[in-house]
Amino acid sequence: MRDYRYYQAIFTGIPKPFAFVDLDLLGVNAQQIRLRSQGKNVRIASGAVRSVALLKHILEIDDSFQGVMCYSAQEALHLADHGLDDLLLGYPVWEPLWLEKLAAAVKGGQTITFMVDSVEHVEHLEKFAKQAQVQLPVCLDADMSTDILGFHFGVWRSPIRSMEQALYVLRRIAASEHLRIEGVMGYEKQIAGTADRAPRRVLQNLAVRLLKQAARREVRGRRALLLEAIQQMGTELRFFNGGGTGSLHWTGKEPAITEVTAGSGFFCPVLMDHYLDFRFQPAAGYAVEIVRKPVAGIYTCAQGGYVASGPAGADRLPRPFLPEGAALLSAEGAGEVQTPVRYRGPETLKLGDPIFFRHAKAGELCEHFPRLYCVSDGRIVNEVTTYRGDGLF
Repeated sequence: MRDYRYYQAIFTGIPKPFAFVDLDLLGVNAQQIRLRSQGKNVRIASGAVRSVALLKHILEIDDSFQGVMCYSAQEALHLADHGLDDLLLGYPVWEPLWLEKLAAAVKGGQTITFMVDSVEHVEHLEKFAKQAQVQLPVCLDADMSTDILGFHFGVWRSPIRSMEQALYVLRRIAASEHLRIEGVMGYEKQIAGTADRAPRRVLQNLAVRLLKQAARREVRGRRALLLEAIQQMGTELRFFNGGGTGSLHWTGKEPAITEVTAGSGFFCPVLMDHYLDFRFQPAAGYAVEIVRKPVAGIYTCAQGGYVASGPAGADRLPRPFLPEGAALLSAEGAGEVQTPVRYRGPETLKLGDPIFFRHAKAGELCEHFPRLYCVSDGRIVNEVTTYRGDGLF
Protein backbone atom coordinates (compact mmCIF):
# COMPACT_ATOMS: atom_id res chain seq x y z
CA MET A 1 0.00 0.00 0.00
CA ARG A 2 1.66 3.21 -1.23
CA ASP A 3 -0.52 5.40 0.98
CA TYR A 4 0.26 8.59 2.85
CA ARG A 5 1.65 6.89 5.92
CA TYR A 6 3.92 4.66 3.84
CA TYR A 7 5.79 7.61 2.37
CA GLN A 8 5.53 9.73 5.50
CA ALA A 9 7.34 7.04 7.45
CA ILE A 10 10.05 6.66 4.81
CA PHE A 11 10.87 10.35 4.80
CA THR A 12 10.72 11.03 8.53
CA GLY A 13 13.43 13.57 9.32
CA ILE A 14 14.13 14.52 5.68
CA PRO A 15 14.02 18.32 5.21
CA LYS A 16 11.31 19.53 2.84
CA PRO A 17 10.88 20.24 -0.01
CA PHE A 18 12.39 17.14 -1.60
CA ALA A 19 11.81 14.96 -4.66
CA PHE A 20 11.81 11.19 -4.81
CA VAL A 21 11.51 8.16 -7.08
CA ASP A 22 9.92 4.88 -6.02
CA LEU A 23 12.21 2.32 -7.67
CA ASP A 24 9.72 -0.49 -7.15
CA LEU A 25 7.00 1.34 -9.10
CA LEU A 26 9.56 2.51 -11.66
CA GLY A 27 10.39 -1.15 -12.23
CA VAL A 28 6.71 -2.03 -12.69
CA ASN A 29 6.37 0.77 -15.25
CA ALA A 30 9.54 -0.32 -17.06
CA GLN A 31 8.24 -3.86 -17.45
CA GLN A 32 4.92 -2.57 -18.77
CA ILE A 33 6.78 -0.41 -21.29
CA ARG A 34 8.82 -3.44 -22.34
CA LEU A 35 5.70 -5.55 -22.87
CA ARG A 36 3.80 -2.82 -24.70
CA SER A 37 6.71 -2.30 -27.11
CA GLN A 38 5.91 -5.58 -28.91
CA GLY A 39 9.48 -6.89 -28.83
CA LYS A 40 11.06 -3.74 -30.26
CA ASN A 41 14.04 -2.06 -28.62
CA VAL A 42 13.18 0.92 -26.41
CA ARG A 43 15.22 4.10 -26.64
CA ILE A 44 14.86 6.15 -23.45
CA ALA A 45 13.73 9.76 -23.85
CA SER A 46 16.14 11.37 -21.41
CA GLY A 47 14.09 14.56 -21.08
CA ALA A 48 11.56 12.59 -19.06
CA VAL A 49 14.21 11.33 -16.59
CA ARG A 50 17.02 13.93 -16.33
CA SER A 51 19.25 11.97 -13.99
CA VAL A 52 22.36 10.10 -15.15
CA ALA A 53 22.05 7.54 -12.37
CA LEU A 54 18.41 6.78 -13.17
CA LEU A 55 19.07 6.52 -16.90
CA LYS A 56 21.73 3.92 -16.13
CA HIS A 57 19.35 2.17 -13.75
CA ILE A 58 16.63 1.89 -16.43
CA LEU A 59 19.10 0.67 -19.06
CA GLU A 60 20.07 -2.16 -16.71
CA ILE A 61 16.49 -3.31 -16.06
CA ASP A 62 16.15 -5.19 -19.36
CA ASP A 63 18.15 -5.77 -22.54
CA SER A 64 15.33 -4.22 -24.59
CA PHE A 65 16.23 -0.79 -23.21
CA GLN A 66 18.95 0.39 -25.56
CA GLY A 67 20.14 3.89 -26.31
CA VAL A 68 19.09 7.36 -25.22
CA MET A 69 17.32 10.15 -27.07
CA CYS A 70 18.75 13.46 -25.85
CA TYR A 71 17.07 16.85 -26.06
CA SER A 72 20.16 19.09 -26.26
CA ALA A 73 23.80 19.10 -27.23
CA GLN A 74 24.92 19.94 -23.71
CA GLU A 75 23.00 17.00 -22.35
CA ALA A 76 24.45 14.58 -24.91
CA LEU A 77 27.98 15.65 -24.02
CA HIS A 78 27.18 15.32 -20.32
CA LEU A 79 25.85 11.79 -20.76
CA ALA A 80 28.82 10.82 -22.93
CA ASP A 81 31.19 12.08 -20.23
CA HIS A 82 29.39 9.82 -17.76
CA GLY A 83 29.76 6.68 -19.81
CA LEU A 84 26.48 6.51 -21.74
CA ASP A 85 26.60 5.70 -25.43
CA ASP A 86 24.30 5.32 -28.45
CA LEU A 87 23.00 8.84 -28.03
CA LEU A 88 20.48 10.22 -30.51
CA LEU A 89 20.02 13.98 -30.60
CA GLY A 90 16.26 14.37 -30.74
CA TYR A 91 16.51 17.87 -32.21
CA PRO A 92 18.85 19.58 -34.69
CA VAL A 93 21.87 21.45 -33.29
CA TRP A 94 23.03 24.67 -34.96
CA GLU A 95 25.31 26.40 -32.44
CA PRO A 96 28.93 26.08 -33.70
CA LEU A 97 30.45 25.62 -30.24
CA TRP A 98 28.33 22.55 -29.53
CA LEU A 99 28.82 21.10 -32.99
CA GLU A 100 32.57 21.34 -32.57
CA LYS A 101 32.40 19.56 -29.22
CA LEU A 102 30.02 16.89 -30.50
CA ALA A 103 32.15 16.21 -33.58
CA ALA A 104 35.20 15.86 -31.35
CA ALA A 105 33.30 13.40 -29.15
CA VAL A 106 32.38 11.27 -32.16
CA LYS A 107 35.98 11.35 -33.35
CA GLY A 108 36.95 10.18 -29.88
CA GLY A 109 34.78 7.10 -30.21
CA GLN A 110 31.36 8.17 -28.94
CA THR A 111 28.24 7.04 -30.80
CA ILE A 112 26.24 10.26 -31.20
CA THR A 113 23.72 10.58 -34.02
CA PHE A 114 22.72 14.05 -35.27
CA MET A 115 19.16 14.99 -36.22
CA VAL A 116 18.52 16.76 -39.53
CA ASP A 117 15.41 17.73 -41.44
CA SER A 118 16.70 19.99 -44.21
CA VAL A 119 19.56 20.47 -46.63
CA GLU A 120 20.53 23.53 -44.58
CA HIS A 121 21.08 21.26 -41.56
CA VAL A 122 23.08 18.82 -43.67
CA GLU A 123 25.38 21.45 -45.16
CA HIS A 124 25.89 23.19 -41.82
CA LEU A 125 26.75 19.92 -40.09
CA GLU A 126 29.01 18.90 -42.96
CA LYS A 127 31.30 21.88 -42.33
CA PHE A 128 32.04 20.76 -38.78
CA ALA A 129 32.48 17.13 -39.77
CA LYS A 130 35.01 18.19 -42.42
CA GLN A 131 36.76 20.47 -39.96
CA ALA A 132 37.09 17.63 -37.44
CA GLN A 133 38.01 15.13 -40.15
CA VAL A 134 35.34 12.71 -39.03
CA GLN A 135 32.26 11.11 -40.60
CA LEU A 136 29.17 11.97 -38.56
CA PRO A 137 26.08 9.74 -38.35
CA VAL A 138 22.78 11.48 -39.01
CA CYS A 139 19.09 10.71 -38.56
CA LEU A 140 16.38 12.13 -40.80
CA ASP A 141 13.39 13.55 -38.92
CA ALA A 142 10.28 13.04 -41.05
CA ASP A 143 7.12 14.85 -40.01
CA MET A 144 4.25 12.52 -39.09
CA SER A 145 1.59 15.14 -38.32
CA THR A 146 -1.72 14.71 -40.10
CA ASP A 147 -3.99 17.27 -41.70
CA ILE A 148 -7.64 16.30 -41.43
CA LEU A 149 -10.24 18.54 -43.07
CA GLY A 150 -7.95 21.54 -42.74
CA PHE A 151 -7.05 20.79 -39.10
CA HIS A 152 -3.35 20.28 -38.33
CA PHE A 153 -3.26 17.35 -35.91
CA GLY A 154 0.27 17.21 -34.51
CA VAL A 155 3.19 19.47 -33.67
CA TRP A 156 5.33 21.77 -35.78
CA ARG A 157 8.67 19.98 -36.00
CA SER A 158 10.19 18.78 -39.25
CA PRO A 159 9.37 20.47 -42.60
CA ILE A 160 9.66 17.07 -44.33
CA ARG A 161 6.04 16.24 -45.13
CA SER A 162 6.35 14.44 -48.47
CA MET A 163 8.37 11.62 -49.98
CA GLU A 164 10.00 14.03 -52.43
CA GLN A 165 11.22 16.26 -49.60
CA ALA A 166 12.61 13.27 -47.69
CA LEU A 167 14.46 11.87 -50.70
CA TYR A 168 15.88 15.30 -51.54
CA VAL A 169 17.57 15.52 -48.12
CA LEU A 170 18.58 11.85 -48.14
CA ARG A 171 20.32 12.21 -51.51
CA ARG A 172 22.23 15.22 -50.21
CA ILE A 173 23.40 13.19 -47.22
CA ALA A 174 24.42 10.30 -49.49
CA ALA A 175 26.50 12.70 -51.59
CA SER A 176 28.51 13.83 -48.57
CA GLU A 177 31.89 12.32 -47.74
CA HIS A 178 31.58 13.46 -44.12
CA LEU A 179 28.05 12.36 -43.23
CA ARG A 180 26.28 9.02 -43.32
CA ILE A 181 22.60 8.22 -42.85
CA GLU A 182 22.08 5.89 -39.89
CA GLY A 183 18.46 6.32 -38.97
CA VAL A 184 15.05 7.80 -39.54
CA MET A 185 12.70 9.18 -36.91
CA GLY A 186 9.00 9.38 -37.60
CA TYR A 187 7.46 10.51 -34.31
CA GLU A 188 3.66 10.51 -34.15
CA LYS A 189 3.29 13.12 -31.41
CA GLN A 190 -0.40 13.60 -32.13
CA ILE A 191 -1.02 9.96 -31.17
CA ALA A 192 1.62 9.40 -28.49
CA GLY A 193 1.26 12.74 -26.73
CA THR A 194 -2.44 13.57 -26.86
CA ALA A 195 -4.62 12.49 -23.95
CA ASP A 196 -7.97 10.91 -24.82
CA ARG A 197 -9.40 10.35 -21.34
CA ALA A 198 -9.32 13.85 -19.90
CA PRO A 199 -11.72 14.35 -16.98
CA ARG A 200 -15.03 16.09 -17.72
CA ARG A 201 -14.31 16.34 -21.47
CA VAL A 202 -16.46 13.63 -22.99
CA LEU A 203 -16.92 15.19 -26.43
CA GLN A 204 -13.29 16.27 -26.69
CA ASN A 205 -12.12 12.76 -25.77
CA LEU A 206 -14.34 11.25 -28.44
CA ALA A 207 -13.03 13.67 -31.06
CA VAL A 208 -9.42 12.93 -30.13
CA ARG A 209 -9.98 9.17 -30.40
CA LEU A 210 -11.48 9.55 -33.86
CA LEU A 211 -8.57 11.76 -34.94
CA LYS A 212 -6.10 9.22 -33.60
CA GLN A 213 -7.74 6.41 -35.55
CA ALA A 214 -7.44 8.36 -38.78
CA ALA A 215 -3.86 9.39 -37.98
CA ARG A 216 -2.76 5.81 -37.25
CA ARG A 217 -3.71 4.62 -40.72
CA GLU A 218 -1.92 7.50 -42.41
CA VAL A 219 1.24 7.36 -40.28
CA ARG A 220 1.65 3.60 -40.70
CA GLY A 221 1.43 3.93 -44.47
CA ARG A 222 3.81 6.88 -44.68
CA ARG A 223 6.48 5.17 -42.61
CA ALA A 224 6.25 1.98 -44.68
CA LEU A 225 6.59 3.91 -47.94
CA LEU A 226 9.51 5.93 -46.61
CA LEU A 227 11.40 2.80 -45.58
CA GLU A 228 10.75 1.21 -48.98
CA ALA A 229 12.08 4.29 -50.78
CA ILE A 230 15.21 4.34 -48.62
CA GLN A 231 15.86 0.66 -49.32
CA GLN A 232 15.45 1.27 -53.05
CA MET A 233 18.24 3.86 -52.75
CA GLY A 234 20.47 1.02 -51.54
CA THR A 235 20.70 2.50 -48.04
CA GLU A 236 20.67 0.26 -44.97
CA LEU A 237 19.46 1.96 -41.79
CA ARG A 238 20.76 1.15 -38.33
CA PHE A 239 17.39 2.13 -36.86
CA PHE A 240 13.92 3.42 -37.71
CA ASN A 241 12.56 5.19 -34.64
CA GLY A 242 8.96 5.94 -33.80
CA GLY A 243 6.48 6.02 -30.99
CA GLY A 244 6.25 7.49 -27.54
CA THR A 245 4.85 6.26 -24.25
CA GLY A 246 1.31 6.96 -25.42
CA SER A 247 1.50 4.82 -28.56
CA LEU A 248 3.95 2.00 -27.82
CA HIS A 249 1.38 -0.77 -28.16
CA TRP A 250 0.49 0.38 -31.66
CA THR A 251 3.83 1.61 -33.04
CA GLY A 252 5.66 -1.50 -31.86
CA LYS A 253 3.58 -3.64 -34.24
CA GLU A 254 4.79 -1.80 -37.36
CA PRO A 255 7.23 -3.81 -39.49
CA ALA A 256 9.09 -0.64 -40.51
CA ILE A 257 9.90 0.31 -36.91
CA THR A 258 13.03 -1.13 -35.30
CA GLU A 259 12.88 0.85 -32.06
CA VAL A 260 10.39 2.90 -30.08
CA THR A 261 11.02 5.79 -27.72
CA ALA A 262 9.61 5.99 -24.21
CA GLY A 263 10.15 8.44 -21.38
CA SER A 264 7.20 9.71 -19.40
CA GLY A 265 5.90 6.24 -18.63
CA PHE A 266 8.81 5.50 -16.32
CA PHE A 267 7.83 8.23 -13.83
CA CYS A 268 4.15 8.50 -14.83
CA PRO A 269 3.39 12.19 -14.22
CA VAL A 270 -0.16 13.53 -13.97
CA LEU A 271 -0.63 13.94 -17.73
CA MET A 272 -0.11 10.19 -18.16
CA ASP A 273 -3.29 9.53 -16.17
CA HIS A 274 -5.50 10.70 -19.01
CA TYR A 275 -5.02 7.97 -21.63
CA LEU A 276 -7.62 5.34 -22.43
CA ASP A 277 -5.35 2.44 -23.36
CA PHE A 278 -3.00 2.12 -20.39
CA ARG A 279 -2.29 2.85 -16.73
CA PHE A 280 1.14 3.35 -15.22
CA GLN A 281 2.08 3.70 -11.56
CA PRO A 282 2.96 7.12 -10.06
CA ALA A 283 6.66 6.46 -9.48
CA ALA A 284 7.98 9.99 -8.84
CA GLY A 285 6.89 13.00 -6.86
CA TYR A 286 7.86 15.67 -4.41
CA ALA A 287 6.86 16.76 -0.93
CA VAL A 288 6.30 20.19 0.54
CA GLU A 289 5.72 21.15 4.15
CA ILE A 290 2.51 22.31 5.82
CA VAL A 291 3.31 25.65 7.48
CA ARG A 292 -0.18 27.12 8.04
CA LYS A 293 -3.73 26.03 8.79
CA PRO A 294 -5.79 29.15 7.97
CA VAL A 295 -9.16 27.43 8.49
CA ALA A 296 -10.39 23.91 9.09
CA GLY A 297 -9.74 21.75 6.05
CA ILE A 298 -7.19 24.10 4.42
CA TYR A 299 -3.47 23.38 4.77
CA THR A 300 -1.07 25.92 3.34
CA CYS A 301 2.29 24.52 2.23
CA ALA A 302 5.55 26.35 1.65
CA GLN A 303 6.46 26.55 -2.05
CA GLY A 304 5.17 23.83 -4.37
CA GLY A 305 4.34 25.83 -7.49
CA TYR A 306 6.25 23.76 -10.01
CA VAL A 307 4.20 24.34 -13.15
CA ALA A 308 4.88 22.36 -16.33
CA SER A 309 5.64 23.74 -19.79
CA GLY A 310 3.15 23.78 -22.63
CA PRO A 311 -0.10 25.66 -23.20
CA ALA A 312 -1.11 27.38 -19.97
CA GLY A 313 -3.98 25.62 -18.25
CA ALA A 314 -5.03 23.66 -15.20
CA ASP A 315 -3.58 20.44 -16.65
CA ARG A 316 -0.07 21.95 -16.32
CA LEU A 317 -0.38 22.30 -12.55
CA PRO A 318 1.11 19.76 -10.17
CA ARG A 319 -1.40 17.65 -8.29
CA PRO A 320 -1.44 16.71 -4.61
CA PHE A 321 -1.89 12.94 -4.48
CA LEU A 322 -1.21 12.01 -0.85
CA PRO A 323 -3.02 12.07 1.42
CA GLU A 324 -5.67 10.79 -0.95
CA GLY A 325 -8.40 13.35 -1.50
CA ALA A 326 -6.16 16.41 -1.18
CA ALA A 327 -6.73 19.02 -3.89
CA LEU A 328 -5.55 22.43 -5.01
CA LEU A 329 -7.78 25.50 -4.66
CA SER A 330 -8.85 26.76 -8.07
CA ALA A 331 -8.50 30.38 -6.93
CA GLU A 332 -4.81 30.00 -6.00
CA GLY A 333 -3.43 26.92 -7.75
CA ALA A 334 0.18 26.06 -6.97
CA GLY A 335 2.28 29.04 -5.89
CA GLU A 336 5.96 29.91 -5.91
CA VAL A 337 6.04 30.68 -2.18
CA GLN A 338 2.90 28.99 -0.88
CA THR A 339 0.38 26.42 -2.04
CA PRO A 340 -2.88 25.95 -0.13
CA VAL A 341 -4.44 22.50 -0.25
CA ARG A 342 -7.97 21.44 0.67
CA TYR A 343 -8.20 18.18 2.61
CA ARG A 344 -11.01 16.75 4.72
CA GLY A 345 -10.00 13.10 4.86
CA PRO A 346 -9.19 10.74 7.72
CA GLU A 347 -5.51 11.66 8.14
CA THR A 348 -4.68 14.07 10.96
CA LEU A 349 -2.34 16.64 9.43
CA LYS A 350 -0.12 18.86 11.59
CA LEU A 351 2.22 21.75 10.95
CA GLY A 352 5.45 20.35 9.56
CA ASP A 353 3.79 17.34 7.93
CA PRO A 354 4.31 16.72 4.21
CA ILE A 355 1.86 16.90 1.36
CA PHE A 356 3.00 14.74 -1.56
CA PHE A 357 2.60 16.05 -5.12
CA ARG A 358 3.05 14.70 -8.62
CA HIS A 359 4.37 16.93 -11.39
CA ALA A 360 2.29 17.35 -14.54
CA LYS A 361 5.21 16.35 -16.79
CA ALA A 362 7.90 13.80 -16.05
CA GLY A 363 11.45 15.11 -16.26
CA GLU A 364 10.63 18.72 -15.53
CA LEU A 365 10.36 17.76 -11.87
CA CYS A 366 14.15 17.46 -11.88
CA GLU A 367 14.56 21.07 -12.98
CA HIS A 368 13.52 22.13 -9.47
CA PHE A 369 15.57 19.69 -7.35
CA PRO A 370 19.31 18.91 -7.32
CA ARG A 371 18.79 15.35 -6.08
CA LEU A 372 16.26 12.57 -5.88
CA TYR A 373 15.73 10.17 -2.98
CA CYS A 374 15.36 6.64 -4.32
CA VAL A 375 13.09 4.43 -2.24
CA SER A 376 12.45 0.70 -2.33
CA ASP A 377 10.75 -1.75 -0.01
CA GLY A 378 9.75 0.96 2.46
CA ARG A 379 13.11 2.73 2.86
CA ILE A 380 15.52 5.14 1.21
CA VAL A 381 18.12 3.07 -0.65
CA ASN A 382 19.99 5.77 -2.57
CA GLU A 383 20.29 9.48 -3.24
CA VAL A 384 21.13 10.48 -6.82
CA THR A 385 21.73 13.78 -8.55
CA THR A 386 19.60 15.30 -11.27
CA TYR A 387 21.02 17.29 -14.18
CA ARG A 388 20.51 20.36 -12.03
CA GLY A 389 22.50 18.77 -9.23
CA ASP A 390 25.26 17.98 -11.73
CA GLY A 391 25.42 21.66 -12.65
CA LEU A 392 24.48 20.89 -16.26
CA PHE A 393 22.20 23.90 -16.78
